[in-house]
Amino acid sequence: MEQEEQQVETAQWNDGWIQVKVPLPFSLKWVNSYVIPEPDRSGYTVIDPGLRTDDAVAAWNEAMKRYGIAAEEIKRIIVTHQHPDHYGLAGYFQKLSGAPVYMSRRSHAYTVRLWAVDSRFGGELGQLFSKHGMPDELTSAIAANLELFEERVSPQPSVTYVEAGETIRFGGFDWQLIDAPGHAYGQLLLYEPHNGWMFCGDQVIPRITPNISVVPGEETDPLNDFLMNLDQLLSYEVSLAFPGHRDPFTGFTARIEELKQHHTRRLDRMKRMLEEPMSAFELSERLFGINLRSNPHNLRFAMAETLAHLYYMEHRGSIERLDEAGVYLFHAV
Repeated sequence: MEQEEQQVETAQWNDGWIQVKVPLPFSLKWVNSYVIPEPDRSGYTVIDPGLRTDDAVAAWNEAMKRYGIAAEEIKRIIVTHQHPDHYGLAGYFQKLSGAPVYMSRRSHAYTVRLWAVDSRFGGELGQLFSKHGMPDELTSAIAANLELFEERVSPQPSVTYVEAGETIRFGGFDWQLIDAPGHAYGQLLLYEPHNGWMFCGDQVIPRITPNISVVPGEETDPLNDFLMNLDQLLSYEVSLAFPGHRDPFTGFTARIEELKQHHTRRLDRMKRMLEEPMSAFELSERLFGINLRSNPHNLRFAMAETLAHLYYMEHRGSIERLDEAGVYLFHAV
């Protein structure tokens, strides 16, 4: 790993678990990677290594030097889900260490779809957003921004598939794999029932809400899938949760209830705004602000999340869709 060192924030949890705050070049600032040692110190498991950037590689250099970890001591790499800020360095670490990369088949299929040589994802997303009122110059900017991520997820790893319902052993414990759709289809949470520990990816995060997006070719009601999964997660006794962003936290059940209430408020607000017909793009700008036009990364998330809430209401009959000259408008019933 040949990058200059920089200051990187790390913390230790449980019996030598290491939280590495891997820097990101956008508003989230960092993604959590976790390094879990085996009890006999025979090796380490890395969970969600982060996005590949020069700053991220430099941060990992410093963190590994700080804790005396050599690349060849990494024995497995687990990716909770396919989003590039979690997946991007998986192939890079695999090349350094020779370790297998574990993720679900569906998560991996998404990465292939986005970053294949003949990927059509940017065009498909642009067509979707265009039908919902987004101007062409903005869909083009989003497509160009997506192309920037290809080098940030390279090289692509060779993947070993694991699935919900299975267990995987690391750190001296057997971890249950739990399906967590909505934010990312194929996302897997890792739960250790004896101690009540959970690596919860981006499904349950403190202080911020996970993005729930409509994605071309995926299910058309991701918000419903997310909310149903939150209800399922209430049945797990979690003493300490390790999220993909922000810091590990207690109060897992209370945080789930807060996330559900957030979406209830958002849905109520959006329905009131739809007393007059408007497109998803117009509604998105009213919700998140016109300034996002200069930030295609955040604009994509705002638009796709607006669609997720609109589709949720449409499926339940509280709003209806109108076709006005090839652009969809939504109106409260």
